[in-house]
Amino acid sequence: MQTPQYLQQRRKFAAAFLAFIFILAVVDTAEAGKKEKPDTEGRGKITDHAVQELRKELGFIQELKRFLDVDHFPPSPPEKKVKKSDCGEWQWSVCVPTSGDCGLGTREGTRTGAECKQTMKTQRCKIPCNWKKQFGAECKYQFQAWGECDLNTALKTRTGSLKRALHNADCQKTVTISKPCGKLTKSKP
Repeated sequence: MQTPQYLQQRRKFAAAFLAFIFILAVVDTAEAGKKEKPDTEGRGKITDHAVQELRKELGFIQELKRFLDVDHFPPSPPEKKVKKSDCGEWQWSVCVPTSGDCGLGTREGTRTGAECKQTMKTQRCKIPCNWKKQFGAECKYQFQAWGECDLNTALKTRTGSLKRALHNADCQKTVTISKPCGKLTKSKP
């Protein structure tokens, strides 16, 4: 549907355009009258030819006005009504690999709503094989360098910050991992 501002803008444009055409017609007719010999009172004669030209111009203006008239253009197609739905957002399970602990797999989605045509569906997904799975197969972390070895626990640790979460997975923002220090050299007393 055309807005009232748009229609008003079209009317203003049509009026300005018609005024311009009319001015051109008057100037053209006046120029045609100047070419004729002036009468005794000093005014230019308007010849039959000039009157015919003016009538042609006026007819053109009337046709143009009919064409530019707001009602001439067909109305815009009606806007499609958006059907409101009471369906909730899809809630997805974690991606479960078809075989092993990475690669192609599936995940289940559910949503609620009395008028929902579909409340459950299965979607294909993929878990990268190079991600550390102990923090969730759908969570990728950027890890810092390993820290110094703790002599009390014989472990060294490092922290990872969340870099990417697949399929809107619920991932921890930071994680900490530990590993054995390896061979420790004991100092001799």
